[in-house]
Amino acid sequence: MIFRESIFITGFPGFIAGRLVERLAKSDTQFFLLVQSEFVEKAMSEIEEIADFTSTPLENFVIVEGDITKTDLGISEDDLETIRYETTDVFHLAAVYDLAVPKDIAFSVNLDGTKNVNEFVKTVRRLRRYNYISTCYVAGKREGEILETDLSDDAGFRNYYEETKYLAEAEVEKLKGKYPVTIFRPSVVVGDSKTGETAKYDGIYYLIKYLRKAPMLLRILNVGNSQVRLNLVPVDFVVEAIVALAHDKKANGKTIALADPEPLSTAQLFDAIAVDLTGRKSEFGPPVKLAEWFLNTRISPSLTGLPHNGVPYFFLSQTYDTTVADKLLKPHGIACPNFTTYVTNLLDFVEENPKL
Repeated sequence: MIFRESIFITGFPGFIAGRLVERLAKSDTQFFLLVQSEFVEKAMSEIEEIADFTSTPLENFVIVEGDITKTDLGISEDDLETIRYETTDVFHLAAVYDLAVPKDIAFSVNLDGTKNVNEFVKTVRRLRRYNYISTCYVAGKREGEILETDLSDDAGFRNYYEETKYLAEAEVEKLKGKYPVTIFRPSVVVGDSKTGETAKYDGIYYLIKYLRKAPMLLRILNVGNSQVRLNLVPVDFVVEAIVALAHDKKANGKTIALADPEPLSTAQLFDAIAVDLTGRKSEFGPPVKLAEWFLNTRISPSLTGLPHNGVPYFFLSQTYDTTVADKLLKPHGIACPNFTTYVTNLLDFVEENPKL
């Protein structure tokens, strides 16, 4: 069969990668899905569901057993030659997203893995676009507005996740000009804005879980910060934006922040969740320094559900400029919805799926 495009994807069957494959699936599109050996069975199951849902032939999906941390991505020489020849588009999503990831694992997967994918990209003969999924948190500890053109490590990082994603993006940045590259920086990805579906509960879900314990009581004291904004983006917006811009020539060579241009403060997020649960906002809030101190105490994680490594992100004085993203996405009719428009759907999903 002759395919119009052949897409190589890392990170399958991850939550975003799975949705991306589903969105890109067509009868004339072939997929090479790089999958670690322990996830092959799960990948096969998801492919069957995607093929059925999208009416795409199963033979369009090729599971390539491998590992981004290995030379040649752990792919056999014969298979690698075929993939190099047929691939037209690359999407690199594989990474360790854990804020508490150990140094050796972070550097091996996020940095060395990306270097290995970069080397593969250089050998793809008919490359139309290399789409690299980074994160807004390459900004590390920097404060204030972060431009899409900004990439600096002068303020340091809070964890090895931030540091290695920064170093990895810097490696991909080097390819611009020589290869067709687009870098996407999502902020904090939450569930689907329409269905609420997500793959794990972290980030804003710590606050949701906390308020759900005793909504009428806990909503009284707002533990958020009116001066700090937490930038949230629903997964469907992220996927739609990536799909649209991966095929948009104007996005070639760009770094694009997939972030909410009008994010809510953490205090506003608290109230949005409280209103949905109880119909009422908070009554008052403690001093910011007191709230931050308490969340870092030994007893806080067991009471609030928020681990210590997540606390800094609720007190991070950092915003993300989306000028490039807004300009590129506008012709496609794609815009990030405000949290208040889909918070109900997130909460409904949590209620129906208390444990993931």
